[in-house]
Amino acid sequence: MGELGDKAKGVANEAAGKVKQQSGDPETRAEGHAQERKGEAQNLKGEVKGAMGNKV
Repeated sequence: MGELGDKAKGVANEAAGKVKQQSGDPETRAEGHAQERKGEAQNLKGEVKGAMGNKV
């Protein structure tokens, strides 16, 4: 997947994670926190791919 695809997935996961963190259920909040972190990692992966010309 290319730079834009990774960034798009990252943004989607961050947004979904933030929504889950607003839940009253502690387990769902924990899932949201993990999903937000996953999104941040995907964004970083996309930035690295962009910097390296999608050769990663």
